Amino acid sequence: MFDNLSDKLGSVFKKLKGHGKLSEKNIEEGLREVRMALLEADAHYKVVKQLIADIRARAVGQEVLSSLTPAQQVIKIVNEELTALMGAKNEGLNLSGPAPQSVMLAGLQGSGKTTTAGKLAVHLRKEGRKPYLVPLDVYRPAAIDQLRKLGEQLSVPVYPASTDMDPVEIAKKARQKAPSEGCDTLIIDTAGRLHVDQELMDELSAIQKAIDPSDVLLVADAMTGQDAVNMAQSFDEALDLGGVILSKMDGDARGGAALSIKAVIGKPVKFIGVGEKTNALEAFHPDRMASRILGMGDMLSFIEKAQGAVDEKKAEELEKKLRKNEFTLEDFRDQMSQVRKMGSINDLIKMIPGVSKNKQLNNLQVDDKELVRIEAIINSMTPAERRNHNILNGSRRKRIARGSGTNVQDVNKLLKNYTQVLKMMKKINKGGMRGMPRNMMPF
Repeated sequence: MFDNLSDKLGSVFKKLKGHGKLSEKNIEEGLREVRMALLEADAHYKVVKQLIADIRARAVGQEVLSSLTPAQQVIKIVNEELTALMGAKNEGLNLSGPAPQSVMLAGLQGSGKTTTAGKLAVHLRKEGRKPYLVPLDVYRPAAIDQLRKLGEQLSVPVYPASTDMDPVEIAKKARQKAPSEGCDTLIIDTAGRLHVDQELMDELSAIQKAIDPSDVLLVADAMTGQDAVNMAQSFDEALDLGGVILSKMDGDARGGAALSIKAVIGKPVKFIGVGEKTNALEAFHPDRMASRILGMGDMLSFIEKAQGAVDEKKAEELEKKLRKNEFTLEDFRDQMSQVRKMGSINDLIKMIPGVSKNKQLNNLQVDDKELVRIEAIINSMTPAERRNHNILNGSRRKRIARGSGTNVQDVNKLLKNYTQVLKMMKKINKGGMRGMPRNMMPF
């Protein structure tokens, strides 16, 4: 996501830094390249035109030309203008009105609407709400089955809809039944079409009038670029959207939709889908996204992911073990598991400020499957072996390799890395661990 745009903008700013003092001429040259980079990212041409005009108005004035570090000032201006373009701040769900509240999801077929409904249920449950999934796509039995299976997987109740029922009636009955199911928030998965048509819009309008949802969100495929923006305009005219969820932002998305939607339809991007897993839904923060685009990292999102994955009680227990040099392979495995909960290692690395400017780190590709192999190897050990790695002789290592579907070299590599961590922790303990922040351990 945004990799190509980030690279292009990074190249532009590098050239600007090569000038001792910026003039209108070299600023104009830089802006021309910024314009091309944004258009290649499939941002809407009118949005790009206005953005460049806003940046020029600030960059060609005394604000930059009299600055001690003019190139850095230009980067600051671009960052601020990109943030304003995407909406300035995160706008969460609107869950006002009488209980039970409801969130209506609309979108074309294939946009990821049903999967997003499950992800939104996970998000709402983290917020302390009790979601109720409501399938209204009576034209495709597979869509109803998919949402039912998602509900079972997530332990979230699903209204028992069937293909012979009317979507508007389903929505009404689901709202009546939600309190008896112990639910306070309906997530309504409406039907989609292969393209926008009047029949679809009429049905969505009827559903909206029947239940008056607290929020109406369009689920749009980020990989479709400007097409997603044009489609958003059509849905907004019919439904008066409350916001947009951009799905598939982890794919080969050039980013044009995220950059353009707010400016074109005046409605915010509220969430982005960043993976297949049910927890792969992130609140959209324009300021953080602008920082990512400009290669400045996103430590706030990194910290939020860590807070969501790290068990504080286990962290305290681990700290005590580390102080006593009692860090076992079981502890090592548990730490790997918590790291995996945070998402893709490569995506996490890109959130760290300065990584994009470091060639080695920026080009580093970590195989997430390696963490799965590590867990498999440790799980193939006996409890005694996990607590005392010194008893792992040759025959035990062969047995562990067979049991984990790996080879002896993989087992040896894990044990080598583990012993290096032990040595590092002993050195830290000798020097005193009091200055080392909790949850900043080297694994």
